[in-house]
Amino acid sequence: MKIVTTPMCQEILRLAGVRDFTVMKDTDSAGADVAVVLSETNTNKKSIKIKLNTFSQINNSIKTISDMFGTQPVSSVGNAGVLDSSNENRKIKVKVYSNFLKDIVEDLGFTVVHENDDQNTYDFLVYPDYMKDEITDEIKLNGFRAVEIPSHKNAPLNPIKRAELRYNILEKNLCMKL
Repeated sequence: MKIVTTPMCQEILRLAGVRDFTVMKDTDSAGADVAVVLSETNTNKKSIKIKLNTFSQINNSIKTISDMFGTQPVSSVGNAGVLDSSNENRKIKVKVYSNFLKDIVEDLGFTVVHENDDQNTYDFLVYPDYMKDEITDEIKLNGFRAVEIPSHKNAPLNPIKRAELRYNILEKNLCMKL
């Protein structure tokens, strides 16, 4: 079976014990039987869509890929360096732009408020770097309470290092400033 994946997903295949696969940005152009891609990726090819935003999503993706291809995982990720999602975090209300950040904020145990909620009902604003120009006024209004998180283009390709970077930014900014 010919497997193709994107650069963002290649580490998951390796961790899942898959040895023979091709890495391409455009998986549709490959002559492969199946593509392993991020869940939000549109593809015309038969695909396995995975999520890599949180440590639990990374572990679930490793297991899914391993199960699908009958391989033995090389490693699981654990929650290395992750803040305990304690009840104290629930007291911190966060307005989040983008689904990938919502997953992480919820995983850390913070309370996500919805965009239509009153502007004064949240403690922090969390947004991806690619939205900076769209919400400039809201960022200025929130000052240090506005936390920018690197998107896929500005974060490591390795999903574990990417998750660690994002979790550390959120831990440093949301827990230490109230």
